[in-house]
Amino acid sequence: MRFSETLNSIRRDGETWTGSLDEDWMQGRSAFGGIQAAMALRVMRSLVQAEVPLRSLQVAFIAPVPAGPVKVAAKVLRQGKSVTQIEARLLHGDDTVCLVVGIFGAPRESTLRLLPSQPAVEAMAKPHVLRYVPGLLPQFTQQFEARWLQGDIPFSGGANTEQVIEISLKDDGVADETHVLAFADFIPPIALSMLDKPAPGSSLSWMLELFADSRGLPLSNWRIDAKLQVAQDGYTSQQVMLWGPGGQPIALSRQSMVVFG
Repeated sequence: MRFSETLNSIRRDGETWTGSLDEDWMQGRSAFGGIQAAMALRVMRSLVQAEVPLRSLQVAFIAPVPAGPVKVAAKVLRQGKSVTQIEARLLHGDDTVCLVVGIFGAPRESTLRLLPSQPAVEAMAKPHVLRYVPGLLPQFTQQFEARWLQGDIPFSGGANTEQVIEISLKDDGVADETHVLAFADFIPPIALSMLDKPAPGSSLSWMLELFADSRGLPLSNWRIDAKLQVAQDGYTSQQVMLWGPGGQPIALSRQSMVVFG
């Protein structure tokens, strides 16, 4: 199932919502984090006015989310004049496996406006192009096209702490805020590129701040600028700046990860 098909599978079922994840979105024992958060966001969006933008998202990956039916529960934590905070939980049985808090905020009048500009990047002479190989790469990577403009690929024994990736999603239609989550979470832990043999890694927590309205943007030629900032005791912290296909600053992402190597 494509990204749009997965999100469109979500239906309200009494006090909760139910969707479906197939094997194409798996990342080892659990579903790709970006699709988990996107399913939660799709449900949260039904509880807030469509014109109010998502400003930030906080995600805790608590336990593996297996393929198959996925139940989502959501509730409004607080709704003020401008800001609404909503909680969503992905459930496996009665257990919470992913916890998401979204903050939606209506625009305010302000004299301040400061946005970053996309830095120019000179691609490597031979950029690495993602080629999905069953059994070697996580299943969810087949949903994307990606090439490394700078930095090292996983398990190459490199020393770079920064990566720049050009990325597209294999799907029909145009982007919305859920696609931002898919793009921002695509990049694997940069620490894996410093290892010279395969080792597992996964996200523990994720914070995302959105700057711009992504609705209507094409699903191709986005750019991820990522930097590994800390790695010790088996845990890492990395930051991602996500740019739209025209160089627009879209989101800032920060993740705490665990790397078994």
